[in-house]
Amino acid sequence: MEVLRPQLIKIGGRIYRKNPIQEQTYQHEEDDEDFYQGFMECAEEPCDAYEVVQTQQGFRCTVKAPSLLYKHIVGKRGDTRKKLEVETKTSISIPKPGQEGEIVITGQHRSGVISARTRIDVLLLTFRRKQPFTHFLAFFLNEVEVQERFLKFQEEVLEKCSMDHGVDGTIFQNPKKLHLTIGMLVLLSEQEIQQTCEMLQQCKEEFIDNICRGKPLEVEMAGIEYMNDDPGMVDVLYAKVHMKDGSNRLQELVDRVLERFQASGLIVKEWNSVKLHATVMNTLFRKDPNAEGRYNLYTADGKYFFKERESFDGRNVLKPPGT
Repeated sequence: MEVLRPQLIKIGGRIYRKNPIQEQTYQHEEDDEDFYQGFMECAEEPCDAYEVVQTQQGFRCTVKAPSLLYKHIVGKRGDTRKKLEVETKTSISIPKPGQEGEIVITGQHRSGVISARTRIDVLLLTFRRKQPFTHFLAFFLNEVEVQERFLKFQEEVLEKCSMDHGVDGTIFQNPKKLHLTIGMLVLLSEQEIQQTCEMLQQCKEEFIDNICRGKPLEVEMAGIEYMNDDPGMVDVLYAKVHMKDGSNRLQELVDRVLERFQASGLIVKEWNSVKLHATVMNTLFRKDPNAEGRYNLYTADGKYFFKERESFDGRNVLKPPGT
């Protein structure tokens, strides 16, 4: 059960368990307006956070959003949009399904346009978070020497621990895919993919080149650790990654990239710093070799779920060689 293996969060040198909370499920897209009714009362109304243009007819504001999320603004039979329009005294124009464009909000009063924009942003953010991850930012750690040493590690573990519960060849990372993850993303359009590429280029020009001092960063993988607090029930085992020169330049680099993407909204802010690690064993690989260490707790249609996984006994794996 996932309740026995909650996510761990390190704060101020202490480790806390983040227990899962069962949220309301959305079995059908048609339930979006029910969500709207119960949630919009909590939306805060910013005063000058948005660009609102005054026109001859009143005021106008636009919202950029991927077409996959339009349906959550429209709602069943257009009920969500109608409710928004009535409550904010605005008119909301949404592109047709499959067409990329901007959501346009118009109204006689600036406050009403801002209110509609705020509520739309809340809906977009909420349903974006329910989408499965599509991309991730990472450094590859798959140099030939690293792959060879990883395969040696795998061979030794299977030789020593194959009789331990849950330990088998299916839960090891593909050596060609060894990587250091910076963050997970949900990119729902070609425009968002292009935005990500441009942002990475900006990061390179503004601070990455300076941190690297014109040379590749030399790092090493040394030592293993597990994600949860019970070595007898491990889901993720990872190799620790650090700079060979002992500096914190790699940590600074990935943290600044993470901060930039969080500020843009492309990565949801959950952490203030990246945990430098490379996953070497993951029980999600048992059923899906392409699975990553993190996964959303929502399916594409908004259903809440816990992903089943069989843990492994990592106590012998964690023992130093020769013990």
